[in-house]
Amino acid sequence: MPASTERAVGLLLGVALDAVLGDPRRGHPVAAFGRVASGLERRVYADSRVRGAGYTALLVAGAAGLGCAERLPGARVPVTALATWAVLGGTSLGREGREMARLLEAGDLDGARRRLSHLCARDPKGLDEKALARATVESVAENTSDAAIAPLLWGAVAGVPGLLAYRAINTLDAMVGYRSPRYERFGWASARLDDLANWVPARVTGVLTVVCARRPDEAWRVLRRDGGAHPSPNAGRCEAAFAGALGVRLGGTNVYGGRLERRPEMGDGREPEVRDIRRAVRLSAVVTVAAGVLAATVARSVG
Repeated sequence: MPASTERAVGLLLGVALDAVLGDPRRGHPVAAFGRVASGLERRVYADSRVRGAGYTALLVAGAAGLGCAERLPGARVPVTALATWAVLGGTSLGREGREMARLLEAGDLDGARRRLSHLCARDPKGLDEKALARATVESVAENTSDAAIAPLLWGAVAGVPGLLAYRAINTLDAMVGYRSPRYERFGWASARLDDLANWVPARVTGVLTVVCARRPDEAWRVLRRDGGAHPSPNAGRCEAAFAGALGVRLGGTNVYGGRLERRPEMGDGREPEVRDIRRAVRLSAVVTVAAGVLAATVARSVG
């Protein structure tokens, strides 16, 4: 079997494993990477962009190096499948979205506020049902790219090293990429590298959302008009496409760590309601399947 076909098969098997099993309950490789990254940070931290860039480069290169195991005889399909399963988070993203919907449907606002931290860093204090619904829909939209589409595309063009390097970049951004006094300079390289790694996948996510939407014309219109209004160079493409596809209005005022942010609104519909969370989760799942097919096709072409 040609190497390109083995890569494509491995990616599709990994998507299937994630759909059936979700994230490993114990001993998750991403959690293990996070512990290594935290330990290294304690040793090398300094309030310096140069030190932070070296930290990022070392960890990303190390993760990519582990992916060279795909070159062992007969290993490409199983190693690609296992790596894809390990780095994908689409099923877990859907599970968290459905849990938020369940809590809100039951009227458990306190439980939903506590659960929101599983999806995003937004301050849940004082958020009402509609605000929690909007936060969840926005998080599902943005994380569809980060958790599923981006790793699949990097796996398609760069194999297992691409899968592992992307997840390392995304994890480091979550750990040190936030703007804070401690990470303003040390986390700069991780944040910028994450923006770069997600530039193409975010736009592919937007287009796939249009293709999979029941209202493709509206999704495309909102994506083109509002996708660039978001302060993130990537998240806006995903959120705008979802807003148009679902017929809702996303964006507005958010609070992160006590800091108030006012973001432009995307879409012309109503405010999201609880029922829109399950609609967003279903759309995310369909987009992920489409991305799996696209990734396998790309892998066959470039492998």
